Amino acid sequence: MQNVFNVNVLKVSLFILTLSAFVEAKSDDVPEVDHLALASMMVYDGKFAKANAELLEARKYDKDLDMSKYYTIKGVIFMRQEKHSQAIEYLKKAVVATKAKVYRAPSSIKEKRKHLFSIGSEPKKAVDTRKVAFDGEKIRREQLQKLYSNLSQESYKVKNYLATIKYLDLQGPSGRDQAAEYMLRADCYWKSGNKENAVGILTKGARAFPADQSLLKQKFYYFTELGLYQEAIESAKAYMKRAKPNAKEYMALSQMLLAGGQRGEALKVLEEAKMLFPANAKVNMLLGHLYMKKGMEFTTANLFEQGSYYELKYVKEAAELHRRVGLIPHALYLNSQISDKKEKLKQKIAIYVDREEYEKIIGLIDALKRYKMLDDDTIRYAVAYAYYMAKDYEEAEVQLKKITDNELFSKATIIRKNIEKCQDNSMECI
Repeated sequence: MQNVFNVNVLKVSLFILTLSAFVEAKSDDVPEVDHLALASMMVYDGKFAKANAELLEARKYDKDLDMSKYYTIKGVIFMRQEKHSQAIEYLKKAVVATKAKVYRAPSSIKEKRKHLFSIGSEPKKAVDTRKVAFDGEKIRREQLQKLYSNLSQESYKVKNYLATIKYLDLQGPSGRDQAAEYMLRADCYWKSGNKENAVGILTKGARAFPADQSLLKQKFYYFTELGLYQEAIESAKAYMKRAKPNAKEYMALSQMLLAGGQRGEALKVLEEAKMLFPANAKVNMLLGHLYMKKGMEFTTANLFEQGSYYELKYVKEAAELHRRVGLIPHALYLNSQISDKKEKLKQKIAIYVDREEYEKIIGLIDALKRYKMLDDDTIRYAVAYAYYMAKDYEEAEVQLKKITDNELFSKATIIRKNIEKCQDNSMECI
């Protein structure tokens, strides 16, 4: 929200302040050194200690010290130093001094008008050198607007949200000429507990800036947080119609609806996104997860596979879903496309366990050793179990003895007892 305030404006203000300190000075009583102008230059260069030193000199030697500029410079120094409370104090003093200040036209500037043509010479392009009439009140208004802008910024930083709104309002039209300023007001009302005004400001802003979509989007978030889901949906529809959102925004909207318990509406949003962005893998995956929660595993498996067409990293999940629903041949087909060798082998073992194809698990032993996957006790247990089921009790015993995981060790102990029974009496294991 603080992006509303343009840092460059601060630098420009300082530069203008420096120039005006030279221009407005009277020729007959200008001190040899203009300490205010020098202080402004020091602030602009980030030399705050030197700026403060010049301000001290100004208080000592400048008889008719411009307190408006003095307090403004002090305030800006504290702003630049992130000392927000002190900045507010001096900016307020600058406002009082600016309101009381008497603005006079610089005595060195005289209004004059030159002849547009010289007799006997070639005609030259007419240049009107008349000066615009000095307008002290206009200068006052501009200075106050800058001060109020800085005060709104500093007030927001110290979390005085109602003061932020007050200073935005005091800026007049310049405090309402950007959509972001309506967003800032809404945020301040929201954080100060006035939810109704927060929504109302966004509505006004949307009317003032019909081309800006962020106001409608924020309105949707507020309605969702308030639990006003129907209003949230209406705001979302208005936003979608105006903004022509991308796939990412559709997914964000669906997530917000899910957070609000609106699963049905979230499904509709994602189904629309799938039609508009069929090649977006994440849309397929998110939609698949929603259908999984509804118990529609076949639909989920199909959506996951569609997502894997566009982003291969999802092929593992697609294979896993096909394994769960019993489509083992297709699960193996998808498994063959997994690029990560370890993940591929791990999933293949799970598929072979489901199909009770223990000899095939044993056939993977060399690959498992090559990738050091037997260091994983879960994999080692699966291999030991495969040897056990294949009646290779000796090799099963070798693998079981190497298991250290407590839970798996308990299971391994049971298998080892069964192995002993089988070895004592082969009829036990028929």
